[in-house]
Amino acid sequence: MDERIGAASSPLVLAIDQGTHASRALVFDQHGCTLSSGVANVAMAYPQVDWAEQDGDEIVNSVRLAATQALLALGPRRQDVVAAGLSSQRSSVICWDRVTGQPLSPIFSWQDRRAHAWIDQLQPHADSVHRKTGLFLSPHYGASKLRWALDHLPAVREAIENQTLCWGPMASFVVFQLCTTQAFLADPQCAARTQLWNLHQQDWDPELLALFGLPPGFLPRSVPTCHAWGTLDLQGPPIPLTAVNGDQSAAVFAFGWPEADSAYINIGTSAFVQRALNDFPGHVPRQLTGIILDDGASRLYMVEGNVNGAGSALEWVSKEFGIGHLTAALPQWLTQTEEPPLFLNGIAGLGGPFWQPEFASRFVGEAEPWLKCVAVVESIAFLLQANIDHMNSYVPAAQRIRISGGVSLLDGLCQRLACISGLPVHRRDDPEASARGIAYLACGRPAEWNRGAHEDVFAAQADSALQARYRRWRELMTQATGI
Repeated sequence: MDERIGAASSPLVLAIDQGTHASRALVFDQHGCTLSSGVANVAMAYPQVDWAEQDGDEIVNSVRLAATQALLALGPRRQDVVAAGLSSQRSSVICWDRVTGQPLSPIFSWQDRRAHAWIDQLQPHADSVHRKTGLFLSPHYGASKLRWALDHLPAVREAIENQTLCWGPMASFVVFQLCTTQAFLADPQCAARTQLWNLHQQDWDPELLALFGLPPGFLPRSVPTCHAWGTLDLQGPPIPLTAVNGDQSAAVFAFGWPEADSAYINIGTSAFVQRALNDFPGHVPRQLTGIILDDGASRLYMVEGNVNGAGSALEWVSKEFGIGHLTAALPQWLTQTEEPPLFLNGIAGLGGPFWQPEFASRFVGEAEPWLKCVAVVESIAFLLQANIDHMNSYVPAAQRIRISGGVSLLDGLCQRLACISGLPVHRRDDPEASARGIAYLACGRPAEWNRGAHEDVFAAQADSALQARYRRWRELMTQATGI
């Protein structure tokens, strides 16, 4: 047991991070120190090409298991846990029954693109959708998948007839299942990722529902990020759930209130670069805007660029070349000086600023498999930089990059990003950014939150070969996409 668990009593906070591959739970004190943790892996199914599904009951059970592990590890300090927060996959959606609580569909993962052909018919409305929602019209978001459920799942149509349907963000389903009151609520970030939530009105948009052909009345009530969500029924005394946010939005708060002049990058299965802004930035073509925090009195906005093929691209190349030890081998491979080929990375479809759900990934140039793995890592940095380049036309240029997430542990990736961006890259010593960020929000944003954490800094260095590869890669992407 961590000796800090036995220290003098002070308020503790439970952070639940429901991610693509696992549910994690961590307990923090008011200084951001981790006292205990729990984890439960979850499965992902790919029944058909472009389909990606998870089981709703498995997700809820995994959250319970991880949270119970973390709480039991506290021993007598379990009674000091006074608040909880939930961070969740933002764009995953599900349908369930309001009376029984039973899932009526799988969880449609954010990776799922089954409706990409159907959504093409809405392209004449793409600009209007983007201006209303802050999101580029895409099958990765929830609306087209809810429409698919309506068209293909009899249980969903029956629940509509019986007026018992609930559908919407996966976070809303988890809250519904875990809170004693079966609260049916949605935070601004996860609500927005359905592509049915109006960013300006901060509520569901009847015109968007009509555009996607979805009946009104079955989506959760929209509430602020920081809100009295309900009471979690977990091991021991009940715990108030005080904050719910999307995982990437929560990650921006991992080490306290975000800096206006920093670009925040979080890299896991996918990767995101965000700028936090006090004022609404207006329309940003080919990138995303939204609310990353609403505390009931004020709001913090963001501009965001996304990369679908980050950790998922590393999984793909590992399978492609049968390299089971890729994670262990990459750090050494990334230090080598041999010139890698270029990789046009469309794993899981191209996100910002290109936005093409169907894009054939390909290597340009021949090389040994290990060098092709290096090229995949470089493509992640290149895609992030392409988003930063685009973003710089609409927001003040950043002075530094703050990076987090499991894939950020690759020093070679951080150093490449520093070199091509010309900015120092700061990496803190805890990759659990989403859990840490939601804990900070759930416990009331303590002033001394994790200020003494160790930080690695990767300085921008001259690397003409890398810069040349980036320019050539960008030219090839323009030729391939027209962007």
